[in-house]
Amino acid sequence: MKRVAPSLLAADFCHLHRDLVMINESQADWLHLDVMDGVFVPNISFGFPVLEHVAKVCTKPLDVHLMIVEPQKFIPEVKALGAHVMNVHYEACMHLDRTVHAIKQQDMLAGVTLNPHTSVSFLDDILPELDLVLLMSVNPGFGGQTFIENTYRRIDQLRNLIEKRNSKALIQVDGGVTDENAAKLYATGADVLVAGSYVFKSSDPKNAILRLKTIS
Repeated sequence: MKRVAPSLLAADFCHLHRDLVMINESQADWLHLDVMDGVFVPNISFGFPVLEHVAKVCTKPLDVHLMIVEPQKFIPEVKALGAHVMNVHYEACMHLDRTVHAIKQQDMLAGVTLNPHTSVSFLDDILPELDLVLLMSVNPGFGGQTFIENTYRRIDQLRNLIEKRNSKALIQVDGGVTDENAAKLYATGADVLVAGSYVFKSSDPKNAILRLKTIS
């Protein structure tokens, strides 16, 4: 099943309500929310006061991706949003197993993100506990970057590891996703595509989302 999660990072924040209504009316499966702290990644995006308002308007499941240090501290805040997925970076979690189980105890799907040059093999022990693995296909921190071609090989490696470990984890890809690489990403083994600029910079965002869902 192909899933698409538009990334709010690329939305027009002068017309945020308009863009959220568009997401509600679209074929998007989730809304991807990148929270950046300027420490773990070299940028600052938005925090929980903004997310609280987003949650009031958006009717799609919220996919909260914390690009921050010590993400485990914010499990209650993410839960309070009614989030469907809470996604933390492998590189930011000293006690990853504890964090994953704390997320699952709050009835959210537990996701772990890997930066482009973090080996998928590092998830071998915890993979059976995960609901989702997000492979960054750009270096995290900024939207609009060029897709890293090595991502295809990493998806293939992760898919093989998931099967080996009998895991049910979905594979999500974030960064530089467009209609030019979506079909190959799905064919290689991706389940969920995060798309920011491709969707929100399009002249017809709803159609852009639909195209990513139906492309073959």
